[in-house]
Amino acid sequence: MRDLNSLNKVILIGHLVRKPDLRYLPKSGRPVTSFQIATNESVFNPDTKQASQRTEFHRIVAWGKLAEFCQKYLEQGRQILVEGKLRTRSWEGRDGNKRFSTEIEAQNIVMLGKKVSPQEEIAAEAAEGTFSEEAFPEISEPAVEEFPEETPPKDDEDDIPF
Repeated sequence: MRDLNSLNKVILIGHLVRKPDLRYLPKSGRPVTSFQIATNESVFNPDTKQASQRTEFHRIVAWGKLAEFCQKYLEQGRQILVEGKLRTRSWEGRDGNKRFSTEIEAQNIVMLGKKVSPQEEIAAEAAEGTFSEEAFPEISEPAVEEFPEETPPKDDEDDIPF
């Protein structure tokens, strides 16, 4: 029975740290991909009256058709929205101690912003005369022409949740 008074939902908007890594499970052949996104927030320190950036890194796991989509279309630095739920898993480490990992199991991924290649980013920073240490540029304009063309799903294919 589902508890109506609980909810496990995560929504993040951030930039991909690197291209997603696609694997297939050995027994079932089910596709799974894992990647990280970085989110930034400004933090104000009242003692120094200075604002600073704090970056958080989040591990994301996607399964099935969504995993294949991620591997095919997502690139490093791309801004995305991830909807999913928190999952905690445990395993035994080489030293015999029990280890835990919490990650976001993606249920929906939306590409945001326009695609910026690392070469274009470096050229833009060189033209401005500033080189930022931040690896993930702020991108605000959606680039509709970069979205893959939608094709109707075949009867034997699962619906992609986006």
